[in-house]
Amino acid sequence: MSIAAANTNLRVPAGFRNLLEGLAREVLREQPTDVVAFAAQYFQKLLEQRDAGGVDPVAWGAMLED
Repeated sequence: MSIAAANTNLRVPAGFRNLLEGLAREVLREQPTDVVAFAAQYFQKLLEQRDAGGVDPVAWGAMLED
């Protein structure tokens, strides 16, 4: 996959950095053999937690980044 690096101005969405740091921390802690499957399960758990408790990890992470 390649992305042209022309005069493109991309902005990282609020909370995205915190979300990826959480995934990276769990990958390093768990050392899964299949990182893609682990990431899918990790994000599925976050979705379930958000739906069950109303806590959005992205919104929470965005507040931490401010």
